[in-house]
Amino acid sequence: MKKTMTSRERVLTAISREEADRVPIDYVGNGGINQRLISHFGLAPGDYVGLLNALDVDFRHVGAPYIGPRLHPEIPGINVDPCYGTQTKWIDHPSGGYNDYTGFPLKDATAETLNNWPMPSPDDFDYTAIQKQIAMYPDKCLMAGGAGTPDIINSNGMIRTMERILLDLATEDEAGMAYIDRKNAIQLEVLSRTLEAGKGRIDLLGMGEDLGTQIGPMLSMRMFRKIIRPRHQKFVDLARSHNIPVMIHCCGSSSWAFDDFIEMGIGVVDTLQPEAFNMAPAYLKSTFGDRLAFHGCISTAGPVAYGTVDDVIANCRETLETMMPGGGYCFSPTHCLQDNSPTENVLAMYESAHRFGMYE
Repeated sequence: MKKTMTSRERVLTAISREEADRVPIDYVGNGGINQRLISHFGLAPGDYVGLLNALDVDFRHVGAPYIGPRLHPEIPGINVDPCYGTQTKWIDHPSGGYNDYTGFPLKDATAETLNNWPMPSPDDFDYTAIQKQIAMYPDKCLMAGGAGTPDIINSNGMIRTMERILLDLATEDEAGMAYIDRKNAIQLEVLSRTLEAGKGRIDLLGMGEDLGTQIGPMLSMRMFRKIIRPRHQKFVDLARSHNIPVMIHCCGSSSWAFDDFIEMGIGVVDTLQPEAFNMAPAYLKSTFGDRLAFHGCISTAGPVAYGTVDDVIANCRETLETMMPGGGYCFSPTHCLQDNSPTENVLAMYESAHRFGMYE
């Protein structure tokens, strides 16, 4: 057995493509499964930090909370984001429910509306909270940003519709692109100030951009390189200026872009849906394992949701045996674990990470 590492040491070793004491562990779940797990561990209702501790999760997120004025008015029965104006509504389903996007207030917006749509000022975030958050997690791997940064296609589709945002990109619509760039600039500045406030203690910058369907790319390589990549590069360069690695969340069949990620300076790819085209763990490890680290691979649409406990154990063990050699792997679900995942399956998933994820 190797000497026990702190979470921070473990993650940084793994994403440097070296073998740690064990595979780092991460967690993300929907509200329903969160509460079932919290109850299982006998924690106080809503004790999400306690849940992460119970699962021995190595990652924690830090960020500056928004403290500015509400920029978008409330609507009865609708959750309206005070900063950017996206709208969600609770939708029941047989296993629980979730807040789904609705309204799409910028679907048919004129250029004038897009240009004048209220967005937050980077001055209206509380950067003093960063050091308080850091103090809470002295030994964890701390990440700023995440799947919604800059998330050009998905997050803007949530307010403009996916059809409209893809048309903006395809036609390079002047007002649509100006809206995207204005939002990106705010995110970049907030992240810059967050990293400065971290004073060298933030370990990882998170990004996101969904580039694939289940069967192939969602956009052309030409569009990616002309429209998406230059905008992403600004965030990668920010991380580089602070000497920290970048992890990008990228759904679907996205390995077609991984060589570009590597050229850009991205070191870790998250999600890794194994059922999507050219996303199987063995393919990723053999094709990119000497140049990229991986975070994910445990499908939320696979055995964890639909199989038995034994199926879950077998799937997790096989994934670990494929991805662990030489380091470069962090154990995590591909997306939020959903309410339809049986509690015993999720517990088996994390027990498998500890049982089979140790390095000798």
